[in-house]
Amino acid sequence: MKRALVLCVVLIGCATPQERCIQRETRDMRVIDRLIAESEGNLKRGYALEEVTIYRHEWVLCDGRHRPEPPKEGQPAPSPRPPKLCFEAVPDTVTRPKAIDLRAEADKLASMRAKRAALARAAQPAIAQCKAQYPE
Repeated sequence: MKRALVLCVVLIGCATPQERCIQRETRDMRVIDRLIAESEGNLKRGYALEEVTIYRHEWVLCDGRHRPEPPKEGQPAPSPRPPKLCFEAVPDTVTRPKAIDLRAEADKLASMRAKRAALARAAQPAIAQCKAQYPE
């Protein structure tokens, strides 16, 4: 089972030279696609989602900061001490709703769709070149 999982991960990471070439030439389009999907989701919900890092305090192991010093020559070794706990701030990322201007979001979405169309037109010759250079 473990080998099958590793094999699947390895195969997913593989791409033909043509696919790598096309991916390289359409990188900006994929970024715009993700942004368009995010903007469409914002408009559908009526608000945006933002990730915020908050800090909460909890008891954690002190990572050896309170280890005793090694014994000096001729002295007996100190007895082992239980691990120390420290009350520290631990980062936690949460998703929160955020109010947005829906008109501005719709304008931004229209602008990104126009930019995506322009990128697609500009990428066509490069994609054709990738297919010619690396036929499958």
